[in-house]
Amino acid sequence: MTIYVDADACPTAIRDILLRAAERKKIPVIFVANSTLKLPHSVFVSMHVVEKGPDIADDWIAFRASEGDLVISEDVPLADRVIEHGAVVLSSRGVFLDKTNIKARLATRDLLSDLRDSGVETGGPPPFDQRTVRAFANGLDRFLQRKCMN
Repeated sequence: MTIYVDADACPTAIRDILLRAAERKKIPVIFVANSTLKLPHSVFVSMHVVEKGPDIADDWIAFRASEGDLVISEDVPLADRVIEHGAVVLSSRGVFLDKTNIKARLATRDLLSDLRDSGVETGGPPPFDQRTVRAFANGLDRFLQRKCMN
């Protein structure tokens, strides 16, 4: 099992939780972004820098993520791609995306995009606060407990 992180927009608090989990559970975590992130030296943590451009980091992750892997991302189209390969997605807000809910999430994303394109204000996500960080940490812990028991 590998954890892939769509790291261009990954909040620092989430990155810190993932770094601690990598060491604690001895699981490889790969941060993927179009610029280098400052990460501690670890045999379990690595950084892969991709070229700048739309969806290049997503393409890199989608090509590699497979059955049993976890992808950390807010990107719904990326989530759809990796779920097709058997991976599970956890958003930085602690929401799991998998085969049971990804198509509904894609439809909602497309609807909101169409509304915004027509001039309707749809609002944004709620603030990223300590409750959100705890939701992510709890979701990650649940995933790791299930995977490490198998």
